[in-house]
Amino acid sequence: MATFLYRIGRWAFRRRRLVSGVWLGVLVVAVVAAAMAPEGKEEDLSMPGTESQKAFDLLDKRFPQSNSQGAEARLVFRAPDGQRVTARENRAAVEDALGSLDGGDQVASTTDPYETGDVSEDGTIAYSTITYTADAVDLTEPAKSALEDAASQAREAGLTVEIGGSALDAEEEPGGTTEIIGVVVAAVVLVLALGSVVAAGLSLLTAFVGVAIAFGLVSALAVPLGLTSTVAILALMLGLAVGIDYTLFITSRFRDERARGSEPEEAAGRAVGTAGSAVVFAGATVFIALVGLGVVGIPELTRIGMGGAGAVALAVLVALTLVPALFGHFAKRVSPARAKPGVWGRPLSRAVRKARSSRRPGSEPPHPAPTAAGRAGLATRWARFVLRRPAAVLLIAGLGLGAVAVPALGLELGLPGDESKSVQTTQRRAYDLLSEGFGPGFNGPLTVVVDMSEVTDAPATTDLVVTTVRGVDGVASVGDPVLSRTKDTAVLTVVPRTAPNSGETKDLVHAIRGAVSGVEADTGAGILVTGTTALNIDISEAMSDALIPYLTVVIGLAVLLLTVVFRSVLVPVKAALGFLLSVGAAFGVLVAVFQWGWAADLLGIEQTGPVMSLMPVLIIGIVFGLAMDYEVFLFTRVREEYVHGAAPGEAIVSGFRHSGRVVAAAATIMVGVFAGFIGMSSPTIQTMGVGLAAAVAFDAFVVRMAIAPAVLALLGHRAWWLPPILSRVLPHVDIEGEKLSRRAPASATVSAAAVPVVTVPDATVRDTTVPDATVPDAAVPRLPVGRHRH
Repeated sequence: MATFLYRIGRWAFRRRRLVSGVWLGVLVVAVVAAAMAPEGKEEDLSMPGTESQKAFDLLDKRFPQSNSQGAEARLVFRAPDGQRVTARENRAAVEDALGSLDGGDQVASTTDPYETGDVSEDGTIAYSTITYTADAVDLTEPAKSALEDAASQAREAGLTVEIGGSALDAEEEPGGTTEIIGVVVAAVVLVLALGSVVAAGLSLLTAFVGVAIAFGLVSALAVPLGLTSTVAILALMLGLAVGIDYTLFITSRFRDERARGSEPEEAAGRAVGTAGSAVVFAGATVFIALVGLGVVGIPELTRIGMGGAGAVALAVLVALTLVPALFGHFAKRVSPARAKPGVWGRPLSRAVRKARSSRRPGSEPPHPAPTAAGRAGLATRWARFVLRRPAAVLLIAGLGLGAVAVPALGLELGLPGDESKSVQTTQRRAYDLLSEGFGPGFNGPLTVVVDMSEVTDAPATTDLVVTTVRGVDGVASVGDPVLSRTKDTAVLTVVPRTAPNSGETKDLVHAIRGAVSGVEADTGAGILVTGTTALNIDISEAMSDALIPYLTVVIGLAVLLLTVVFRSVLVPVKAALGFLLSVGAAFGVLVAVFQWGWAADLLGIEQTGPVMSLMPVLIIGIVFGLAMDYEVFLFTRVREEYVHGAAPGEAIVSGFRHSGRVVAAAATIMVGVFAGFIGMSSPTIQTMGVGLAAAVAFDAFVVRMAIAPAVLALLGHRAWWLPPILSRVLPHVDIEGEKLSRRAPASATVSAAAVPVVTVPDATVRDTTVPDATVPDAAVPRLPVGRHRH
């Protein structure tokens, strides 16, 4: 792999105009396609195969004149203080407002609260239900405007009026100003990590190119593929984060190669061949984990996974081709200021360069003058600290993550409704008015569908179902049955005593399904419990059931891939267990913030409640790939040093010295990007931002930087043990570019007549008398200069 990517890097460097032009053309096409494509529409969340979804499908079949999942609005009226909504003038105002909706665009029906009895016991609150022929996402602006005008008309009469239901649900606009926070953090960190404004700018530029293309393609394909705004936002979030990180890794390696004396083209090839190999592996793990979300069976989750996977794939392609092409355009400005020719890739001291320039041809080359070692960097000092106290570091870090993960034991899953909206919205105020007037369960009614196509006595069966459901503990009321035109299907509306997202309502759904199972056996009817609340419960339970199998697949994949990469058994197991710790701690943060309300005001989260059902699986899929990202970039360098003869402790220190700062910078950038999305108004995106930012922070800075080196230090040589049978079976993936280390760079290739050659076991060493000839450290044995033959 390394050799292949090395060739790609050099080719992109040489053909920089072609490569840059192709990517610019792709960018223009994506932007134009997005601008010309029709606007995508949100789709209702569904879960094929669940009881609630089967009921919705049956309703669409038996009630073709209506839309079982069509838009619905509730106009909630409250009389002024000291008055009743049934008073003559207030009743007239309500009826006039509702009358303005009759026969309106897309309106299927409007109920009169005085005829249906939808007035609270104290007479202060009433509501009307308006049903529509179209889904909420298909409602036209005139239909929405008419609803708002009706509410305004009643308000002018002195009533308090709020609008609930799905009719006014607004699509979350992708993008905004909050992600600018992540971009600013990324820019600052890139400048500090690379020490070059130009290098930092190129990293941001390439990431933006990949994100713009991904975002454009998602927008262009929104209608044919049914992609929602959540897919677009995730593509933006992931593409920006991994795009910057992958570019940072390759740019940092390019600057290292230039500092060691490689020519720009050679440095670009080696950067793509080494860091690029890790980028391919890391991107592949994220891609596989996201595509694997399709096995859960939720179409929306499948689309989210595919959109995010596409953004990651684009980020990898950009990093492997456009980045080295830009090196060709800005090689001198991206290279470190002190990039100078050296011996075997190491910078030469001033004394050696002066002696070399004044030496007569054929004379003995001087010995390199010793140079004083500079002060060790923070990453090196941290690695040495961990090596001195590995047990203490492991204990403190492990217990700390375990403590943060404790709240995850109380994780509750649900789907956001009007109760999760801001109190500034009319939907939330309508929710509160209905709870006050009719009880908390009124906002989440259940629908019981009775299929009587094979029943001999339909009326008796319907009465039996009504009696059975009314007898279930927790049921506040059961409405009169509504029959289909063919009298073969009855629909009952059941109001629970408890709120839609409460555990008691979840238990009630199961209790009703258990109670009516006896009626099914006695009468032959098919009885299904559905409704938005029941559908949310079914989806949450399906997600909970899928969590352990999906986690098992992800962990198994992690162990397998890391075994191939590191050729070790214990290192992959350590990585997988660390991943579980970081994910558990992230779930603990989600519970503490979104269920318990800790720091909710600080983060702008106005309402607590269950964690969105999709989040655990989605976070596991994304963080798995990112965790393996840091594991590969940090510990392939450790393995490289160990394989070349360094002691286990020395290998850890060397790996942190070369990669620690870059990994820390990459993690900081990713945390900043994810945290930038917390300020968006969508509860889904807020939850995703908090969960991903916390998971990446825990995994990068606690698991990979503290727990992992501590475990390696305690294991010593045993960490890199691989059974002989696995050594023979597993493929050799040259992820750290071992083959490249045996390749002499192009800048060192001169005619054989000009360079005396010394033959030693397994290596050919060119004499260092050739000015500016450079060979990487691993390309030759470390022999004293005085022993070279002439």
